[in-house]
Amino acid sequence: MSLDVLSLTRELVAVDTIGHGESDALAVVAPRLENAGFTVEIIEHEPGRGTLVADWHTGLDTPPLCLSGHVDTVPLGGAPWQHDPFRAEPDGDRLYGRGTSDMKGGVAAIVAAASKLAATRPRRAGLRLVLTAAEETGSAGARAAADRLRGRPAGPLVITEPTGNAVLHGHKGALWLSALAGGVTAHGSMPHLGDNAVYKLARAVGRLETYAFDAEPHAVMGAPTLNVGTFHGGLNTNSVPDSAEATIDIRTVAGQDHGSVLASLAERVGDEVRLSPLVDLPPVWTDPADEWAASVAEIAREITGSQDSEPRAASYFTDASVLTPALGGVPTVICGPGEAEQAHVTDEWVSLRKLAESVAILERVCVAWCGL
Repeated sequence: MSLDVLSLTRELVAVDTIGHGESDALAVVAPRLENAGFTVEIIEHEPGRGTLVADWHTGLDTPPLCLSGHVDTVPLGGAPWQHDPFRAEPDGDRLYGRGTSDMKGGVAAIVAAASKLAATRPRRAGLRLVLTAAEETGSAGARAAADRLRGRPAGPLVITEPTGNAVLHGHKGALWLSALAGGVTAHGSMPHLGDNAVYKLARAVGRLETYAFDAEPHAVMGAPTLNVGTFHGGLNTNSVPDSAEATIDIRTVAGQDHGSVLASLAERVGDEVRLSPLVDLPPVWTDPADEWAASVAEIAREITGSQDSEPRAASYFTDASVLTPALGGVPTVICGPGEAEQAHVTDEWVSLRKLAESVAILERVCVAWCGL
């Protein structure tokens, strides 16, 4: 069975999955996978927000190769689009629409490659597809599927997030925190009767500007980072605020423990503020010398014609933060047709050439692992 990756990408983009409706997008691909011979299960972590797990010959002696991508997308933004975000209009080599790069194009490549290969019979191993919901807001869909995946035999993992079809060997972790300060309200003309939560939070956040991580920069990922993204306090001008909250975005590197980072930051901000995690996704890293990871990188270079052999990592997080440990710490690479710079932007696009390349890469990787 052969599916056209361009048509499938367009069908997926036409389904609005901005923070909802992932099950509707999965309804586009589930029948095709079932017709190709996959056993399909959809796990909803909330109504209408499903994650698909599809198995094909997963009972062989060698554990199955896992291919994964997410079908949720981010809001369109306030700027007007020149191309309809849900029509996926081709223009030359570019296919425009929300999710074309991040990452319905990568999901379409997975389904197209897997469906084609399902017409054959593996000698060595099968395939497992995990197409997730709610990745953009902290991988809730992957978490919902993780319990079903733990304990099952599992081979390596490919995440088709946007990389321009380059192979990345990992990504930074994401630890997002809420910093909450409390106080006592009073009339703004009598501040001595209150306890100002904004002052408390401001003092704490100010200490973070010069915070230094107790971690050496990673050879490929670089250094961990910290950014205070929001700061809110009070309800009106003429009252002493009794509550204030900031949010903090920390990107960690391989070797850092999030529990230790949180403890260090709590000590830094002091007792006036309470820190609590909003998103807690660890970094992911596979040694580029790993035999399987090296073979995938070589396949990608051959198909794309790239001469770049330097190991690379992503600054963004992926569902690998959840799936890689759930699968037992398997070797993991990130390689997909989208462009990282197109993620979340107005008039997002993906290259038609790179969509075709992605299918070819995935086919070769699957053939090598499955023994087709």
